[in-house]
Formats: sequence, C-alpha cells, structure tokens
Amino acid sequence: MNVDSKKPKPLDGIRVVDFTWVRAGPWAARWLGTLGADVIKVEWPENLDILRQNRFTIPPGVEPGPNSTGQFADTNANKRGISINTRTEKGLDLVKQLIGVSDVVIENFSSRIMRRWGLSYEEMRKLRPDLVYVSMAGFGQTGRHHAYSTMGPSAQALSGLTFLSGLPGEPPAGWGWSYLDDTGGMYGAMCALTALRHRNATGKGQHVDLSQMITGITLSGPAFLDRTVNGRKSKREGYPPGNRSVWPGAPVLNNYRGPIMAPHNAYRTKGGGYNDWCVIACTSDDEWTKLAEVMGRPAWSTDSKLQTVGGRIQHQEDMDSGIEKWTQTLEKYELMELCQNSGVRAMPVQSSEDRVENDPQLRHRGMYTQMEHPMLGNWKFQNAPFKLEKSPASIDKPPPMIGQHNREIFENLLGLTINEITDAYEDGTFWPPTMPKFPYIQEALP
Repeated sequence: MNVDSKKPKPLDGIRVVDFTWVRAGPWAARWLGTLGADVIKVEWPENLDILRQNRFTIPPGVEPGPNSTGQFADTNANKRGISINTRTEKGLDLVKQLIGVSDVVIENFSSRIMRRWGLSYEEMRKLRPDLVYVSMAGFGQTGRHHAYSTMGPSAQALSGLTFLSGLPGEPPAGWGWSYLDDTGGMYGAMCALTALRHRNATGKGQHVDLSQMITGITLSGPAFLDRTVNGRKSKREGYPPGNRSVWPGAPVLNNYRGPIMAPHNAYRTKGGGYNDWCVIACTSDDEWTKLAEVMGRPAWSTDSKLQTVGGRIQHQEDMDSGIEKWTQTLEKYELMELCQNSGVRAMPVQSSEDRVENDPQLRHRGMYTQMEHPMLGNWKFQNAPFKLEKSPASIDKPPPMIGQHNREIFENLLGLTINEITDAYEDGTFWPPTMPKFPYIQEALP
C-alpha cells in the first residue's frame, strides 16, 4: 500500500455533488476529489455527457460504450457516480436530500439550466444555509449574455486568445487544445477551496459565480497590458513569436514573450523522426558561450556577429543551421543531459507516449497512477502535479460507470431500503425504463 494513502487528505470529510459535464466542470470536481473530497457525479443515461459519447477515445480492443471512453475516464477519476432522473418528483426530492447532506455543489451549465430544474442556489441554500455552490457558466450568471452557451474554443475566441494566434494575413488559428476548459477547471477548484475556507472562518456558505470566458482573458495579459499601458493594438505583423522569441525583420514591439533571446528554437535531433526534436534556449551571452563549448566551439560559433543577442537575432538562420547540424548527431534525451549538465536550457519535445512511458522525472514524481478499470483494464490516470508533505493529493479511485454507486449512496448515505431502491429502478427514477440495465446494475439489485 502507498504510504501516502494512510495520511489524511486536505478535503477529507467534504462531500461534493457534481452536476458537471464535458471538461471544465468535471476537471474542477476532479481536483477536489484528488484533494480528498467525496465527489458524487450525477448523471442520467438518456442525456450522456459528451465525453461519454466520444468514440474516438475508446482504446483499441475495448468494447465500445459510454463506460469505455478514455477522455471521460481521465476527466472524472476519483469520483463516485449515481444515475437519477431529476425531472421526476421522486428524483428531484432525492437529489435535494443528497445536497442537504453535502458541502459543495458544482455545475457548469449555462445560467438558466439549474434554475429550470429547481436546483438553483437560491433554492438549495434553503436546504443547507452553509452550502458552497460553484457555478461555472461560460458567461457567468449575470450580464446581457449570461444565458448564452459556449464551449472552450468559442470562449477562447471571445476572450481574445484566438485573435492572437496564427500567422499574419491568415485566419485566426486558435489553439490545439481547449485550454480554457483546463484553466476554468483549475479556477473552479480554487474558488471552491476559497469558499470553503470562508465557511470555516464564518460558518456561512456562498454562491461562486465563475465565467469560463473571462478566465481566458487572464491568459492574454501581456497583449492586454500593451493596449492599456502602451496604447498599441494587437496585430499579427511579421512572424509572431513561436519557437523563436523574435524573428529577423519582425518589429520587436510585437514580441509579447518578454525577454528577447537567441537561440530560442526547436532543433532536429538524431533519428529525424516525427518527434525527434529538442528545444534550446539561451537567455544571455554567457549561456551562448556555454552552448558553444558544449558543441565543441565550431568555427562558425565564435564569429563576432554571434556574440551578442542582437547579432544572433539578426543571423538566426545561419546560427540555427549550425546548431541543427550538431543536434542531429545526438538523441534528444542525450542532448538534454549534455546541455543541462553544462548550464544550457534544453528539453526534448515530448509526445503523449514520451510523457507517460519514457519520462523518468514524471515517473519519479508519481505523475501517473495505474488502476484497474472494469472496462478499460489497467489504466494510467494523471495524478496531482504537486506534493503536499503532510496531506497528500492523489488519485485512488477510477472514474464511475453510469449509476455504479446508486445502491451504495442511496442505501448507506440517504437510508433508502432495498425495496425503495428496487422501486426507483422500476418506476424510472434511477434508470430509463426503455434502456437495458448494465450487468453491474443488475448485480447490485437483489
């Protein structure tokens, strides 16, 4: 047994009712579970979470179905799950009972949905006045657009991030991943923790109103400051900062990266495969000298035009060409070790496989926890990227299958008898009458 599993967790004793879906909301609840909260995910099989429907993330050889998608699994680890129809009187009453014995409610629907269900903060605070209720709508609960719905990429566009991304003269590019979902999830967890701290101090709960779109604005800070402080517009003029901190001939004023440096690029490494690259960045003339020493001081590296950052920026093509002739003689991890040991910042470009299977530092830090999932088999889940010495944060439960913990929660927590639970299945409260029950549901019933 892991020694950390015996230590108390920061949120031991805190119960969270999770009405979230897709990524941002479930990601917030997942972090609360990682910190020890008992997170109970509320679902209904006829209205599946989009991630449960994502057939593209079902691993090869796994039976397709809503309990088999990898993205849902990683996003919802460390939770228990119930299936209940909140549109029925009995289902709504049971959910209210569950909220009455819980500390936190978290949801990320547009502002009108929970109110329509009769589960708004105004109603739920009557059940438990010290309830922490976290709403994570795309546009928040107030303002002219509060009822609008959105997804991460569309919120990203409105926040200004999409405008800043892409090549000059081309359409806005957007980002490769919906970072606002992950960012929104972290903000959601932070807000819940802050509200719990306030409750500990005052005994009072509160409604947390988070706008996912607005969290994206915090990521465009340098461009925002350039406008408010310097009066400059954001434009994709010349080549934007990318692997290079600034491109030859591009106006330095368009550089939002902060310090200008060269070399600052990704270089081909030995093998020449799709992912055989290593990034090297020298922040000063002294670090450039160290890199030249690592490379064996080839004649081109000692040229006077490369001895200052300004000269290296002007002659980046020649400099990068020389560097890459050297990097192609080394494997990317070998290159990292050689440079780092000499005081040069260099890191390999890692794929998902590299990170999960090949990175010794992540393995040492316990970034991935391996657990058995009924459908997915032996599966690796992302763990917390930080360490708490006295109260560890960790993943210790696989994600729930739909309705997996109905009997456990309604019998043990809310006190329903087995006959009442059986009746709730038969009358459509716990499962759609027209949908076959999964084997694990059948096995939990007498």
